[in-house]
Formats: sequence, structure tokens, C-alpha cells
Amino acid sequence: MEYEAVIGLETHVQLKTKSKMWCGCANQYGSEPNTNVCPVCLGMPGVLPVPNDEALRLTVLTGYLLNCEIPRFAKFDRKSYFYPDAPKNYQLTQYDKPSTANGFVDFEFTGAGSVNGFGRVRITRAHLEEDVGKNSHLNRHSGVDFNRAGVPLMEIVSEPDITSSDMAYEYLNALKDILMHGGVSDCDMEKGMVRCDVNISVRPVGSKELGAKIEIKNMNSFSGVRRALDYEIPRQIAAVKRGEKLIQSTRRWDDEAGITEEMRTKEHAHDYRYFPDPDLMPLAPTDAWLAEVKSRVVELPLARKQRFMREYQLPAPDAESFVNDVPLGNYFEAIAKQSKNPKAVANWVINNLRAKLSESSSRCESALTEETDINQSGLTSAATGITLADLKFKPEALLELVGLVEAKTISSAAAQQVFSEMFDTGKAPAVIVREKGLAQVSDTGAIEKFCDEAIAANPTPVADYKAGKVAALNSLKGQVMKLSKGKANPALVGEILERKLKN
Repeated sequence: MEYEAVIGLETHVQLKTKSKMWCGCANQYGSEPNTNVCPVCLGMPGVLPVPNDEALRLTVLTGYLLNCEIPRFAKFDRKSYFYPDAPKNYQLTQYDKPSTANGFVDFEFTGAGSVNGFGRVRITRAHLEEDVGKNSHLNRHSGVDFNRAGVPLMEIVSEPDITSSDMAYEYLNALKDILMHGGVSDCDMEKGMVRCDVNISVRPVGSKELGAKIEIKNMNSFSGVRRALDYEIPRQIAAVKRGEKLIQSTRRWDDEAGITEEMRTKEHAHDYRYFPDPDLMPLAPTDAWLAEVKSRVVELPLARKQRFMREYQLPAPDAESFVNDVPLGNYFEAIAKQSKNPKAVANWVINNLRAKLSESSSRCESALTEETDINQSGLTSAATGITLADLKFKPEALLELVGLVEAKTISSAAAQQVFSEMFDTGKAPAVIVREKGLAQVSDTGAIEKFCDEAIAANPTPVADYKAGKVAALNSLKGQVMKLSKGKANPALVGEILERKLKN
């Protein structure tokens, strides 16, 4: 009998707020242990939580980004949670009445379960809760840092629509891109801003009934999720084929050993003793509040990529560049709307402008590092790299440059010189071409003279070409370009040389 995996993911994401969920303590990574704490986030007796309004907004914004329904009633519950890193011994979370429900994520995927190159994973809910502290286990002691306790945490629960490790990996990356583009979270996995619980079961192919759900807890990398699934799915299938009965349980992933290990049998909902928090009012968003949140919705990364490919006929890698760098994409689009050749504009923006901006940023970082090393007073300059807002030339200048190349007024090599001068001085392309004498020579008589000189001075490549070595023509072209100081129209040079040599 053949078996298949059924996978659901619970993705925990720290929200991009300045303060914690229930108090005014800073939501800040890297502070000294137990410095961003107060009686509220430490769970002292008698304290009252006050909801973070921005966290509520970001949760509903996530619902819109993930195509979810936004219920008009939501509430917070206490989930009994007896662990050292939970200072209150319960977690404030949303249980049966979450802020969002019933959505989906579409993403590029070509493996099993895809349709026309895309995958879809349904979202059960995205609900708001709070993070716990962080345990550190030393040689002979353990410590708890409560700086993270009370940080706004959103849990995004998927339906069991995932069928493979590769599909899980692509879904998680798509989800991360959506949240980052929407300004919901920085999703810095090195800082623990995204963590994932993986729920897996196996069943006979064709069966509709789910097997025992086994959870792998607290995965902190997407590649780790993929590796854990590649181990756990065959492990469960092998166990079932041996006649073993799998039971609902929680396991941990040992990345170094490449195995999962059982931690405990899985708790059920009644083990957590959920009940509505008596200190927090239910949430009943108004039309005006929802409209304000909805106004913050941005174009999703996949939709943006598809639109750039469709409207500007860009290849996928170019469109991907403008998805990954939104300001650069917006800059390109403002110019491309006025151009008959958006692909040429994209080439200049991606290959030239982006490189110049990156080079400028690198130079400034290097200068600041050197200045910090030299200046013992600790004072450094405020210099930063050039940004799109700092460009000396106007966007229309890039259109003009593309036009000069297409009209064959200047060669591609000359255009590179023009762009560098534009970037440094802000001068118009036509002015630079005139001042530097970069206009391309297209006068047939002048080019014929250069060709005659090149043919007379280079008998060997001439003989090679006449003997059938077509590549020898390139050597002669190079000589003509050298004689013309790079100004001859290369296309005309090739035509004239061929005509003369064949005659």
C-alpha cells in the first residue's frame, strides 16, 4: 500500500510594533536580559493589560493580505501554559473567536499538487497572541530572559493542504514575502521573528481520513522545516508499514543529527483550560476602522511580478528584481509607462542604476568604517549612500538615453559613458554626447574609408575570411572601430566589410 503525507503549518510571526502587546515596554531585540520588562509583562498580581492598537491593526491587515474574512467579533482567552518562560503561567491568545479566518496564499510551485505552475494553501486563521520569554541553558544553570515576553505574536494556521517538503518551503517563503511587503513584520529569522510548528500525518493514497497528527515544534528556519519533513515523512510511513500505531505527539528536530525525537504526547485543547480573559473587552471593529486598515493593503509580491511581466513584457528575473526592491520597481514603472521599450528601460535600471547605487552605498560604508577606526573621539560623518531620491538626473533623462541608443545616435559602449556622466553630474544625455563627441558615425562614405584602410592593413584576416572563416570578420570590425575611435556604427561596419570582401 502506498502512503501520502498531509502537512499543516503553524507560523508564529512577531509583529512590527514599537512596544509590547499589553504594556509600554519596548519591543526591541538585543537589549540586555530582563531590561525591557514591567509588572504587566512579568505577570505581577493585580496588573491590567492594555491592548496594543497597532498590533490589532497589523493582524487585520494580515487578514486582508491573506484573503481572509474579518469577523465583526473577536476576543482574547487565557491559555494555561505552565512553563518557565511564561511569566503569567498563562498566555493571552485568541481561541474560538480570532480576528481573521478562512483565507489562502497563492505561490509559484511546480511540484505535486500544483496547478499551472502555482500552489495554493488555505489559511484557517491568523490570530493574535503574545510571545513568551527565552530560556538559556548553560553548563550548570538555566536562565530566563523576559524581554521577549509579551511581544505581539501572530499565529498563522494553515489547512493541511501541503503534500511535500518542497511545497512547505515555497509556501513559507511566499508567506514571509507577503508579510514583509505589507509592513507586518521584518521576519528576521536570526532574531527569532519567525518560528514554525509543523503538523504531519500520513495516510493511504486516496484516503480522506487523516492519520495521527505528529507535531515538530519550534522550527526556526525554512530550510530546517524542509529537512525535518524529509526525515519525518519516511519515518512515519515506515512505522505504519511495520504495523505500528502512531499516536498524537510532539517531537523536536535535531538539525545536527538530522533526526526528530519525541518530547511528549500531544496536549488537547481541554488541557489548556481556555476561558475568556476577564480583563479584556471583545473586539468589535467599526466600518471606519476596517477601512483605515484596508487602506494599508499593498500589492502582493506574486501579483506584482505577474503584472510587471504582463504589462511591460519583462522576463521573470527582471520582474523578480522589481518585486524584491519595491522603490526601484516604482522608479522603473514611472519611466516605463512613458516608454515604447520597457525592457530597455529595465536593463538600464537593473544593470546600471542599481549597480551605481550599490557601489555608492558600499563606498560610504567603507569610508565610515575607516573613519571610525581612525577617529578616536568616536565621531563619524553622517554620510550615506546615494538613494533614488538623491539622483542628480531626472527620470526623463533615462528615456532620452534609451532613445539615443535606439536611434543609433550613439553606440552601446558610448551609452555606458553617457550614463556614468549622467549619474555623476546630472547633465542631459544629449548635452554629454555633444560635449564629449560621442555621436556615432553613420556616414557611409566615412565608414567605407575606414573599412578600406582596415582591409589594406590586415591581409591575414582578409584571407581567412575569404577562405571561409567567418569569425575573421570580427577582427576586421575591431580594426575599423579602432580607426574610428569607437564612433563608427557597428551594424554599418559589418555590412560594408562583408560587401567589400565578397566583391
